[in-house]
Amino acid sequence: MTIIPLVVQPLTKAAFRPFGDVIETEGAEVRLINNGTTRRFHDLANVDVTGEDARVLINIFRGQAFAPPVDIVMLERHPLGSQAFVPLQNRPFLVVVAEDDAGRPGMPVAFLAWGHQGVNYGRNVWHLPLISLEDVSDFLVVDRGGAGDNLEEFFFDCVVYRIEAV
Repeated sequence: MTIIPLVVQPLTKAAFRPFGDVIETEGAEVRLINNGTTRRFHDLANVDVTGEDARVLINIFRGQAFAPPVDIVMLERHPLGSQAFVPLQNRPFLVVVAEDDAGRPGMPVAFLAWGHQGVNYGRNVWHLPLISLEDVSDFLVVDRGGAGDNLEEFFFDCVVYRIEAV
């Protein structure tokens, strides 16, 4: 078994663009609504669903806390819809994504998302399942419901990607 260390980088819109959207208020278009009493941060992510009976789901996921080192032995993707994670507490979480390489994940890239940031994984983007840091954390999750198999998992057979520190 080969262990390949991954360096965690800050989550930015530019760095994450190939994989989806960073959901945050910084740099967003602001619209005043409700007679000027509410600021709407407009159109923060592209919710993308396709397939038979496709519909958008809103869920709350409660993620158990992890502490480094974190070993990455599998990634998943959703071919029929994007999947957004927005933290409900001000706690950081780990984001690991990979470009597709002929139907399997390429080299993973790791990001640290702060409690004021969410992510929207694009449809078919390889990613690590939810990794909360510090404490058990709730996330508002927007993803796809409907007919069809919207989950593919890939298990690395000879390699473990390891995050030693965040």
